[in-house]
Amino acid sequence: MFFAVIAKDHPDSTTLRAQTKVRHSAHLDAAAEGLRVLQTGPLLDENGAEVGSLMILEAAAIASIEAFMRADPYAKAGLFAHVEIRPWLWRRGNPYAVGQAAGEAGATNQEIKR
Repeated sequence: MFFAVIAKDHPDSTTLRAQTKVRHSAHLDAAAEGLRVLQTGPLLDENGAEVGSLMILEAAAIASIEAFMRADPYAKAGLFAHVEIRPWLWRRGNPYAVGQAAGEAGATNQEIKR
């Protein structure tokens, strides 16, 4: 099952985020037993400053995601003001979905309309 994790930083935590980033990245790279880290990246404010994190993770149960997030160096450092973990049904662009490799109609992303 896929999960979307949205973690928002405490205000004015830019320095703490920068000081902890290398350990956080190592945590993501190591993943955990029975858990895959599929997509990650910082959330940005209107000025481009990093103010949170978005992660797409895969695990059999939400408990694995919760444990992984508690062990995250960002969480241990007190960076996150709020963490939301939501089960997520990954449809468009999911390379793991049946039919993606076969090129079935509707299985690929549409071009961005401008």
